[in-house]
Parts: sequence; structure tokens; C-alpha cells
Amino acid sequence: MMEIHRNYYQIQIQGHLGENWSDWLQAFHIQYNENGITILTGPVIDQAALRGLLDRLFDLGIPILSFRQVDFHPEERIDSPLPQD
Repeated sequence: MMEIHRNYYQIQIQGHLGENWSDWLQAFHIQYNENGITILTGPVIDQAALRGLLDRLFDLGIPILSFRQVDFHPEERIDSPLPQD
């Protein structure tokens, strides 16, 4: 089996997301601050997935204030089989 490590990111956006976003951001912890900033923290499998997430927020007109990689959590790893030829 090959171990797949996910990187964790924290994304700060302007405004508060509606309840319907929790389905789309299942693996993310969503923190609403009183100052109107929402902080999304969760795993992203690779750079393409990160780009897709940021592009989706941008396309929806959600202002992205910042994003950064945060500490890796080894207990959240996924074991998956090697691809078969």
C-alpha cells in the first residue's frame, strides 16, 4: 500500500458562508469570526486540488484574504493501494 499524505491549509475569506457550504467543504473545519471573516481549515490532497478550491471561491465572488499551509497531521493520513497497470 502507498501512503498518501495530505497537506492542511487555512484559508481566510471575507464574509460568512451559508449552511449549504458544509456539504461542499465536508473535510474542512469552518470557523466564523465576529469580524466577518471565515476561516476554513482542512486537508488538500495536492496543488491541483488547492487550485480548484481557490478557483471555486474566486469564481463565486468570495474575497480570499489569505491562505497558508499549516502543520501536517500524520493521524489523518490515507492508506491506498498502488495503482494497477
